Amino acid sequence: MARSELRPVVTLRSTAGTGFTYVTRKNRRNDPDRMALKKFDPVAGRHVEFREAR
Repeated sequence: MARSELRPVVTLRSTAGTGFTYVTRKNRRNDPDRMALKKFDPVAGRHVEFREAR
C-alpha cells in the first residue's frame, strides 16, 4: 500500500528550545491546522508543548 497524503508524517518540535522532536502521523481531514501536543521533553526534563513543524 502506498502512503496516503491524507495521513502525512509530521514533526513535532519542542517549544522549550531544546531541539528535541517527535515524529508522528496525523489525519488532515480531521486536523487541518497545525498540531500542538503536551509531551515529555527528556532534555528539559519536563512536559512541554510540542508544535508541528513544516
